[in-house]
Amino acid sequence: MLTLAAAGHPAIYWYMTRATGVVALCLLTLTVVLGVANVSRFASERWPRFVIDGVHRRVALLSVAFLLTHIITTILDGYVPIRWLDALVPFQSGYRTLWVGLGTVAFDMLLALIVTSLVRARLGYRGWRAVHWLAYACWPVAVLHGAGTGTDFRQPWMFAIDAACVLAVLGAVGVRLSGANLQSTTGALR
Repeated sequence: MLTLAAAGHPAIYWYMTRATGVVALCLLTLTVVLGVANVSRFASERWPRFVIDGVHRRVALLSVAFLLTHIITTILDGYVPIRWLDALVPFQSGYRTLWVGLGTVAFDMLLALIVTSLVRARLGYRGWRAVHWLAYACWPVAVLHGAGTGTDFRQPWMFAIDAACVLAVLGAVGVRLSGANLQSTTGALR
C-alpha cells in the first residue's frame, strides 16, 4: 500500500490512518474488556484464566501495532501538519491541537503500560499494578481523541462502533465494580 502512495495515490495514507485508528480503538476496547475479565477472575471451561490472560496480552500487542501504523500513516500523509514530535509531546500539533494532543496523551500512557509490563519482574507487582491503572484512563482519552479528530465520527457506522466500544467497557467495568461472581456454564467459579 505504501507504494501506491509513492505512485501518485496519496489518499491511501488517509484511508490507512482512518482504518487503523478504528481497528486500534476496537482492539484497545477488547484489551480493556479482557483485562477487566482477568482481574475479575472470570473463567469457564472454554475460557480458563490463562487463556484470557494470553489473549489479553496478544490483543494488546496487536492494538499497539495498529496504533503505530495509525501514527506513522498520519505523519506520512502530509495533508495535515502533524510531525513526529506531535506523536510524543502532547498539545504541540498545529492541527486540532486539543484532539491530537489527547491522542498523544493516550499513546504516552500506553507506552508507560508497555514499558512497565516489559519490566514487570523488576518493578514488582505493586509498582506494575499502579502504572497499569493508566489503562482505565488511556482508553477514554483515546475515545475522545477519535471523536474529536476523526473525520467519520458523525457517520452512523462510526457512531455505532464508538457506542459499542463504550458499552462494552462500561459493561465490563460495571460487572467488575458490582462484585458479581462471574461463573462458568457449570456454575463453578474458577
